[in-house]
Formats: sequence, structure tokens, C-alpha cells
Amino acid sequence: MKNPFLGTGIAIVTPFTTEGEVDFKALANIVEYNIKNGTNYIVISGTTGESVTITKQEKQDIIDAIIKTNNDRLPLVLGIGGNNTNAVIEEIKTTDLSNFAGILSVSPYYSKPTQEGIYQHFKTVSQVSPVPIILYNVPGRTASNMLPETTIRLANDFKNIVAVKEAGNNVAQYLQLLKDKPEGFGVISGDDDLALPVALAGGDGVISVIGQAFPKPFSKMIALGREGDAKQAFKLHFKLMEITSLIFSENNPAGIKAVLQALNLCNDTVRLPLVVASDDLKIKIANFIKQFES
Repeated sequence: MKNPFLGTGIAIVTPFTTEGEVDFKALANIVEYNIKNGTNYIVISGTTGESVTITKQEKQDIIDAIIKTNNDRLPLVLGIGGNNTNAVIEEIKTTDLSNFAGILSVSPYYSKPTQEGIYQHFKTVSQVSPVPIILYNVPGRTASNMLPETTIRLANDFKNIVAVKEAGNNVAQYLQLLKDKPEGFGVISGDDDLALPVALAGGDGVISVIGQAFPKPFSKMIALGREGDAKQAFKLHFKLMEITSLIFSENNPAGIKAVLQALNLCNDTVRLPLVVASDDLKIKIANFIKQFES
């Protein structure tokens, strides 16, 4: 099965009201903003969506709201992952995935499994998933690195494992994956700062955080990179480089929510144990946006 997830996907935030409830009006606005400005697909309930602090019912309500607003215009991907394999399997089996082009499943966190444990986890996920799977390697959050050898083994063994979102911020690991991957298997950047170099090296694109705030220039940058136009692509990369760094300087998604608030798309509320961006960071973000729009 060939990877269908190409170009710029966004890891969409979950906007909250100042009282801490899901802000469905803001969510619809962000979806619409991205559809109209060049985003290629939307990933729901990932790290940036604060998936670990939303309830099961909220997750379903968010899914329903995005499906309604999207109205079949962009492919949707749903985050279903965790460190309890049986719970992941149960969620896949009991979730209506008819509106989704695929799932994004994170490598098991906290438990720190061996490479064989990671392989067996995703083997089990593959056997029950009715839709294509994007593996998600983010060692900074999971405390274990899914090595390229394990990713490639899974890619070769299971046809519905179609891509990996690689977020180890490790250039050598990206290049190893691009060198060894089977035909049609996708390498998707999960690092906004490396998204363009990965695209230029043969990657399929990005699942981006900053892209949802600046979808037009960011998606154009990735498209140019995939076409091999490094000169024009890097012009956009350099324009976005400061804000890409700023949003990750404290925590994610506090940084991106501060940007979205400055763009009047949602407010900056996050759920504990996260806290909103500092005043200093907000000033830097506001200054960037002022210069960017001038």
C-alpha cells in the first residue's frame, strides 16, 4: 500500500474556552482557515491536540465537529495510540473510522519497550486496523527511540503500515529511513525545523504544528521542497524559522496557541499540567507576526 499522506498535514490544536471547555467555534474556524489556505490533511488528537488531557467523550465530540466542518474536503487522520496495547486495540475496534483516511499511532511511551516490544505492539495494531497506519516516533516524549531498523521491518511486514511520522530531530535517522525504506512507504517529518530538508531529501512532507498558523507559506514551502526547488523553498523556510523556534521554546501546544490567539483564531488556554506561554514569549510572537504581515 502506497502512502497517501503527502505534503502538509497539521497536528491540530484543541482550542479551549477561558473556562477550560472545548471551544467548538474556534475549532471550526481553524479547520476552515487551513482548508482555505493549502493544508493537505488534518491530524486529530495528537500531542498538539492535548490528547492526554481530553476525555473520551470530548475526543468523540471533537471528531464529530471536525468531520462536520471538513465536509469531506480534506483527508482526516485520527490519533490512536498509547502504551497499553490492549487498550489501543480496543479503541481501534470501537471507533467508527469510516470518515478517516488513516490513524496516527505513537510508539509506546513510559513503558520503554525493547525494539522487539515496539515491533510486536505495532504488529498487533496492524492486524486490527481497518485503515492505513502512520507510525509515530517521538523519543523526546516516549523515552524510547523506534530505530530505523524497526520501522523498516514493520514497513516491509505489514502493508497497512504506510508511513512514519519521525520526530526524533535526528538528521542521520531521517536519512537512514529514506535510504532503506521500501517503495511507497512514506517518511513524514514530525520536526517543523527539519521539514524542508527532509522533503528535499525525498520525504513525503510533514505533520506540522506551526503549519496550522501559517498554512499558505508553510504548505507552499513543503510543496517546493518536494519538487526539488530548494532556492525558493528556503526563502520561505528562513521567513518562518524564528516563529518555528519560538513555539517550541516553552512547551507545545502553549506556543502555537499563543500564535493562534495573536491571529484571532482561538485563545491560549491549555490544560494542566501545561501552562500558557509566558508574557515574554507572547511579546516575541506578536513582534514576529507584526513583521511577517508588514
